[in-house]
Amino acid sequence: MRTSRYLLATLKEAPADAEIISHRLMLRAGLIRKLAGGIYTWLPTGLRVLCKVAAIVRDEMNRAGAIEISMPAVQPGELWQESGRWSQYGPELLRLKDRHDRDFVIGPTHEEVVTDIVRREVQSYRQLPLHLYQIQTKFRDEIRPRFGVMRGREFLMKDGYSFHADQADLEREYRVMYETYTRICTRLGLRFRAVAADTGAIGGTGSHEFHVLADSGEDAIAYCPDSDYAANVELAEALAPEHARPAARAPLERVSTPGRMRCEDVAAQLGLPLARIVKTIAVMGEEGLALLLLRGDHQLNEIKTRKLTGLRDYQLATAAQIEQHLDAPPGYIGPVGVAASVRIVCDRSVAVMSDFVCGANEAGMHLTGVNFGRDLPEPTIVADLRDVVDGDPSPDGRGKLALCRGIEVGHIFQLRTRYSAALACQYVDEAGHARPMEMGCYGIGVSRIVAAAIEQNHDERGIIWPTAMAPFEVVIVAIGYRRSERVRAQAEALYETLRAQGIDALLDDRDERPGVMFADAELIGIPWRMVVGERALAAGEIEIQGRTDKAAARVPIVEATAWLADRLRTERPTP
Repeated sequence: MRTSRYLLATLKEAPADAEIISHRLMLRAGLIRKLAGGIYTWLPTGLRVLCKVAAIVRDEMNRAGAIEISMPAVQPGELWQESGRWSQYGPELLRLKDRHDRDFVIGPTHEEVVTDIVRREVQSYRQLPLHLYQIQTKFRDEIRPRFGVMRGREFLMKDGYSFHADQADLEREYRVMYETYTRICTRLGLRFRAVAADTGAIGGTGSHEFHVLADSGEDAIAYCPDSDYAANVELAEALAPEHARPAARAPLERVSTPGRMRCEDVAAQLGLPLARIVKTIAVMGEEGLALLLLRGDHQLNEIKTRKLTGLRDYQLATAAQIEQHLDAPPGYIGPVGVAASVRIVCDRSVAVMSDFVCGANEAGMHLTGVNFGRDLPEPTIVADLRDVVDGDPSPDGRGKLALCRGIEVGHIFQLRTRYSAALACQYVDEAGHARPMEMGCYGIGVSRIVAAAIEQNHDERGIIWPTAMAPFEVVIVAIGYRRSERVRAQAEALYETLRAQGIDALLDDRDERPGVMFADAELIGIPWRMVVGERALAAGEIEIQGRTDKAAARVPIVEATAWLADRLRTERPTP
């Protein structure tokens, strides 16, 4: 490709509404342009990256035995009504009607469609297992699309669905996909972790997310540096403390704390560590008011809490509800002296506390020296309610947890019979009995990977692509291309030689200053730069410099192609 015949749409500055580094750099490097909120056109440079990611995903899926198909983006609403997700999915599901007033949706995912295909085409256990996948545009009507393609409304996704005769075979395919996704991320040159995760709205049992590690990531990941354990913080278990509860030593006392409604403020007034304060969170569950007790330095984990009996659909209690049940204002509530009808759920760390501080159920007052068994009943419901923190014991018993940030780019699920039962997707077993198929679901955000890679790989000059994803592997910067016959001839010869060897090269033949051409190459993130100029040619050399190298190497012209090819081989992960 030559820049003189290419749409090289670089910008000096990003638009003011570009919030994160990948959004800014994708706009500045000419990868994308905004069409509407959360909807982007992929320009030639961006499309080259997108296609390279998709090619690696497709190659690994085919290698794993999955079969590619293409399903419609527009789906009948009746399928979603049959599965039960028509009312469950929420406003992110873009619904529309055709001229005959029939309901349709723009697909955010394809569980219903693929299950409908299989229930029509597969009848016998002899046709299983079956794994179908596609790489296709999806649409989710995000209430506030942001961060460019990272959280856009329209995006490119690989979604795969497997069908099995039993759970054991589903688990086998799940392991295959875990290994496949690991190979995909490795071949793309990403630093990543696979983490145990919650199944969320998709449903099912087992679930793993694949996260690209980046400080700007929206998701918190808990991992053990001494083992393979990793989990989304939403799922990571906070183990019960190993030590027993210390004996009570302090008397129960009421302390005036006017205006001190936050645990941090109470701890500061009393000169105590935040870990000595118990915060009480009032919620309304299926059985009425419940008080959730956590240590002052811990955060409530909503997903864990919703898994408890009677709290699946809990809501934070309103001020009026708190006043009604506790006769106290928010900010001063606690578990001491409450009515027996109020359910108390105690976090594991609180259950071993003694002489702690909590609200007194009276405006401007707290209690100190509070102890279970003496000042309030022993906790009857003790559960893991909190997010893990750095230094917590690893659930696998092999060290301490550490926290990092990640960007989710892939998610695999064991759906089991969530959709096959709802949509009557059955097979006939060897005994002639009809049984629902076991299902798996495997998604990768192809366009999201592009943005995540930039969040992980950039500097003050622009993008630093892993070679496997780069729009071009090398740019030939011809200084004085239109003024020097010698430069032009050597640049053309080098360009043709690289192309003949399968190296993806861009020839910058513009009539621009060297600084402009260098800046564009660095902004776009091309891994290697070859500079052809009169001065180096006079010595029979050209300059070659890697995107992150501090200085260029002067390489004899006759050795330049082999020199670069040797380095590219080391940068391309083996399939």
